[in-house]
Amino acid sequence: MAATIRDIKERTGLSLATISKYLNGGNVLPENRIKIEAAIKELHYEVNEIARGLVTNRTRTVGVLAYSVESIFNGTLLRHIGNSLRKAGYGLMICDSCDDPKIEAENVNFLIGKKVDGIIALPVSTKTDCLKAARKAKIPVVLIDRPSEDASFDCVRIDNRRAAAQAVRFLLQNGHRRIGIICSHSEYTGEERYKGYGDALREAGAEPQEGLCAAGTHSIEFGFEGMGRLLSLKERPTAVFMTNYELALGAVMALNRTKLHCPEDISLMGFDDLIMSHVIHPRLHMVVQPMKEMGEKAVELLLERIGSGQREMAMEIVLGTRVSEGDSVAKLGEK
Repeated sequence: MAATIRDIKERTGLSLATISKYLNGGNVLPENRIKIEAAIKELHYEVNEIARGLVTNRTRTVGVLAYSVESIFNGTLLRHIGNSLRKAGYGLMICDSCDDPKIEAENVNFLIGKKVDGIIALPVSTKTDCLKAARKAKIPVVLIDRPSEDASFDCVRIDNRRAAAQAVRFLLQNGHRRIGIICSHSEYTGEERYKGYGDALREAGAEPQEGLCAAGTHSIEFGFEGMGRLLSLKERPTAVFMTNYELALGAVMALNRTKLHCPEDISLMGFDDLIMSHVIHPRLHMVVQPMKEMGEKAVELLLERIGSGQREMAMEIVLGTRVSEGDSVAKLGEK
């Protein structure tokens, strides 16, 4: 038979009120906490989270909206988010939006119905209208990787425009002037990274050329298609900047179908230093985001909001990036 709170009372000699206060997250005297924790361990007592939630109005569960669980980028962030939540004693409920804004809105309502204590969002939509339902329900929300259009939600992100410009500057410094780009035009990060690409070219006295830009969906399939377009040009680019992990993976697959070699025939610069850059040859130059820190900061900020119980001005945490050098960028003139 499962142990009850009365068994803990008999083992410790403490009042039911003191034990209940501890179990519901309240502060008790250190010596009483030690007694209660020892009794819980000895009796194998399991906290009834549903009952505790009815008392505290907390479920100790955080919902995560992921635009696609197929994305390795999302999967890596989810691992870091989950580790941080577990250390804080919270559970994780993941909702896959399947790259569909309509499903994303349904998932928000689903999480509200499950009475999660907070939501971390890696959204599909460029607008955050669907998240306003969570605010109305007084559920705090933290965005990752993109801000809200009206700066009304907390956010942890990088400066995508600056990071992309840094990557293209690296290519320019290595003598490249005809630089192609494969990017997504359907989301905030893709748009910002394209802007950064243009910034760096203009600094060097050049303008982005429409023929050197392959813009489409955030997918391996379009990375493959986009690289095919660029390689089929009569005057192909000497270097290509691929603005996210999936596009880079597809682009490398397309290049491998040809007789061209990297970096001898074409140089490559990718985004997100995930597993691919460690297993293909040559090792890719990559823009590296601090993904572990992004996940941890998002959890930290969300738990602060959950704990404060009051609305304050939205916070935006912007983290730095760096270029991880590999062997995929040649200096022009060196063969």
